[in-house]
Amino acid sequence: MSSIVETTAGKVEGFKKENLHVFLGIPFAAPPVGERRWLAPQPLEPWAGVKEAKAFVAIAPQIIAPPDPNNPLQTGFKVDTSIGEQPAASEDCLYLNIWTPAPDNNRRPVMFWIHGGGFTGGSGASPMYNGSVYAGRGDVVVVSINYRLNVFGFLRLNEVTGGRIPSTGNEGMLDQVAALEWVRDNIGAFGGDPDNITIFGESAGGGSVSALMGMPAAKGLFHKVISQSGSAHFMNHSDDADRYAEHLLGLMGISGNDSDALQGLTMEQVLRAYVKSLNLPKGIRGPMPVVDGEIFPQQPIDSIKAGSVDGVPLMAGSNTDEWRLWQVLDPAIEGMVEGHMLARFRRMAPTWDISETIEAYREILAGRGVPVTPTEIFLAVMTARMFWIPTLKMVDAQAGRSNPAYCYLFNWGSPAKDGMFGACHAMDLGFIWNSYETAFFGPGPAADTLARNMQDAWLAFARTGNPACEGLGKWPVCGERRETMILGEKSGIENAPLEEERLIWDSAPDEAFRWG
Repeated sequence: MSSIVETTAGKVEGFKKENLHVFLGIPFAAPPVGERRWLAPQPLEPWAGVKEAKAFVAIAPQIIAPPDPNNPLQTGFKVDTSIGEQPAASEDCLYLNIWTPAPDNNRRPVMFWIHGGGFTGGSGASPMYNGSVYAGRGDVVVVSINYRLNVFGFLRLNEVTGGRIPSTGNEGMLDQVAALEWVRDNIGAFGGDPDNITIFGESAGGGSVSALMGMPAAKGLFHKVISQSGSAHFMNHSDDADRYAEHLLGLMGISGNDSDALQGLTMEQVLRAYVKSLNLPKGIRGPMPVVDGEIFPQQPIDSIKAGSVDGVPLMAGSNTDEWRLWQVLDPAIEGMVEGHMLARFRRMAPTWDISETIEAYREILAGRGVPVTPTEIFLAVMTARMFWIPTLKMVDAQAGRSNPAYCYLFNWGSPAKDGMFGACHAMDLGFIWNSYETAFFGPGPAADTLARNMQDAWLAFARTGNPACEGLGKWPVCGERRETMILGEKSGIENAPLEEERLIWDSAPDEAFRWG
């Protein structure tokens, strides 16, 4: 069978790899360059002839971290680069990739992956996210995408430029919608079912799929949701985004009235200013999606509560030790003293009195036999406030409207550095993308079983909206007993895990869960 497919903009040619057809670097919107920088994605211009789709094209502009042997995100995963290395950054970055058993008329489930990276980095054009893991064993079509990041995708300039550059601060989210629209219009030609699309993502990708649940422009473009270690409980407000834009332009030395100067900056100049801007003054938050009253009329969690995704099955979960990843990436956490811990919390949520929460965690950690130190308290609170508790609130919101909502808790711990990482952030990625066969994950028969079970559950959910599979058995919806699938060395259903932590946060204000 030929690997040439007709899309709405023209023909593309991929390549055959083993039992799959692979298409890399298909554009889904016009390049966001020149006058289109910072604007919503624009439609593609049709092309003549056949466009090659045989290699990753670009990643979105971002700061590439220097090599660090202690960073497991760089060294801990076994990555198959046989389909190509990650490409260089370019503002011309709106491309997607497809893995399919065959570009035929079969209507296979579609799994639409949104990468993480804190809305500042990462890429769908990464060999780490090799769609053959699912397309090759599950008879599904896998799509991975790029979207604009950091100040290229989440910079609100409308107010500070007096409308001269009418960016909302949500252009990166609009890129995701444009990619979903492209899939709706074209995936049938690649053997996929446009009426059975599962969006799934981890970290900022989990936050993205959660945000899409409350985004009117995305309604009807997906049919199932898997959110891994990410939710959209409390995003920035427009005034937060306006203050950041003023801060950034001040560092650039450019007036908001001079839109030509802004548009004339090179990609490298914008990135240099962005790096400077990350030393944020008090009261200013960095670029991320914005509740602007239009693209996001309200916080996504409030839209979910109001029924924005009624009828859409949800599977969501997080890892038991998420913030331990940052214990390595942020040296200030190790050996943290009480005053520094309190200052960090006050900076994140200035109006939130966290004293009772801290005292409650002292008791919880003591009961678990964990040293009651500021470092351990900080790690536990951050894991809960950024991941586990917002995930539970999102599951509750969807389940509360009689929608099928499934919950999991991932607890496979890394043996690296004497177990220091635990089940840290991104640990689940190794198992769902088959890159766990390294010392960081602790490979072996138990790891093989967990990876197989997780992949089977993800596939089952994409097919049917129910993650039950042979290896894990029945997986009930999350109801009054808070049935939760534990995913680890011993997997199985547990009722209300970490319930003592959930009760602590019941009375916390929404600001306590603000991203950042």
